[in-house]
Amino acid sequence: MLSIYFGEKDNVMHGPSWFKFNYKEEWLADPFVGDMMADIDKSHYKGGQLIESDVLGPIPPEKLSGGLQTLICIYKRPDLMFNATSCGENCAKWLLEIGRKENVAVNLRYYMPFDDCGDIEVEIMNENFKATTAKDYMHVALKYV
Repeated sequence: MLSIYFGEKDNVMHGPSWFKFNYKEEWLADPFVGDMMADIDKSHYKGGQLIESDVLGPIPPEKLSGGLQTLICIYKRPDLMFNATSCGENCAKWLLEIGRKENVAVNLRYYMPFDDCGDIEVEIMNENFKATTAKDYMHVALKYV
């Protein structure tokens, strides 16, 4: 399940910084990571340090968007809490999908809408509230941002 803590929190990793120094090449070959990469950055992993971006051409992994880098970290290191504030609204459905695969906790410092994501299951850690609709999520989340 996806758990979200809104507001400032200690011991939270900054996704892009953590990714830069800790990612593993084999993470990029994961089919789920490939789906996120194609959807969010319009890019495709070719092997080694090579990613082919439809927009930028050949790029190294460090040039992926901050949102995608953070999603990869959340997915591959569910034992750590990452600040998902660098994830834009285009990452919302992927955060939910990761939460369907793994129990993950993230920190958010803005209201990320899940309106167009279908069924949701999100725990808002600030008050131990489990939201199963985007409307319920919105009413509780907006108290904290």
